[in-house]
Amino acid sequence: MSTVNVNRVVDASGGVLAPISSVMRNRIINGAMVIDQRNAGASVATSSGVSVYTVDRWVAIYSQTSKFTIQQNAGSVTPPNGFKNYLGVTSSSAYSIGSTDFFIIRQAIEGFNVADLGWGTASASSVSISFWIRSSLTGTFGAALMNSAANRSYPFTYTISAANTWEQKTVTVAGDTSGTWLSDNGVGLYIQFGLGIGSTYSGTSGTWTGTSNIFGATGATSVVGTNGATFYITGVQLEVGTQATSFEYRQYQQELQLCQRYYWKTDSSAGAWNYIGSGVVYSSTLGFAYTQYPVLMRSAPTISTYGTVNSTNVQLIAGGVATGVTAVAGAGATETNPMSTRIDFTTSGATGGQGCLPRLANGVGVTFSAEL
Repeated sequence: MSTVNVNRVVDASGGVLAPISSVMRNRIINGAMVIDQRNAGASVATSSGVSVYTVDRWVAIYSQTSKFTIQQNAGSVTPPNGFKNYLGVTSSSAYSIGSTDFFIIRQAIEGFNVADLGWGTASASSVSISFWIRSSLTGTFGAALMNSAANRSYPFTYTISAANTWEQKTVTVAGDTSGTWLSDNGVGLYIQFGLGIGSTYSGTSGTWTGTSNIFGATGATSVVGTNGATFYITGVQLEVGTQATSFEYRQYQQELQLCQRYYWKTDSSAGAWNYIGSGVVYSSTLGFAYTQYPVLMRSAPTISTYGTVNSTNVQLIAGGVATGVTAVAGAGATETNPMSTRIDFTTSGATGGQGCLPRLANGVGVTFSAEL
């Protein structure tokens, strides 16, 4: 028989089985893959660079381009019971993994959100990781936890028994008593799922290692090694304790706000025009406006635009007159902070000294990124 209090489940002998608090029990953000601010469900190519963000808080990192695509609800299969969304990978070729290759899906968890784990000390807490997985492949798959310096890792494996079938997996990891684990607004820990990892970046499953840059477990299945192979995941949870509990659902708005601490974008779909902040026409060639973020961001964000910025799509409304804008840029570190920023608008023919309202046409907007 078990007794219940507001903080934990206790068995008959008084042993703690699992925490049941619903307040940030799950240290993963967007573990149900619901929020997709950047792509709105569209497929994301890995055809350039070394990484790409997909659904919020999840980034794909790769050593070779164009080996897979990644998408919210790729393949349009039915998610496991209780879930609406998942993150899906589709292999684009039959790629032979080299020793220094790596293909992973990763989330960086902020140090503030795992500070209580006490990792790097003698009192390090164990954690339980649970998730739903589905693949066209079967066999042993790999994943890992890793610190910010990439010099402490815990590779682990899990088995997919049936192809194209959702299976729930649970892994318990004893807390690391060594190494440096950040407890501030830096990376507290990484959780990463392997899609194909070479020997240089693979390690022995089930043990902590001080080898640098271990992204997964030795001998794990390579998803990118089979053309057209699929890998779907949802319901990812990391919690304190040696027993995994049911997935912690949050209200949509709460999950969105958690994501917006790291990334958000102005709405480009609500009506013909969208207004962002208010400001002043400084001169005939420059106007600026102050924009307050919906939540306190992790740090002063990097600001960029999307869509076509030109004098037709971006305007300053001042004195009842619309003046076209040819460029939009963040004002720089001196006037950008975790709460708000100044955005500069390059224009011509405006009347200086007037208050203004900048507006952006449908499909044009500004992004703010403070990702880890």
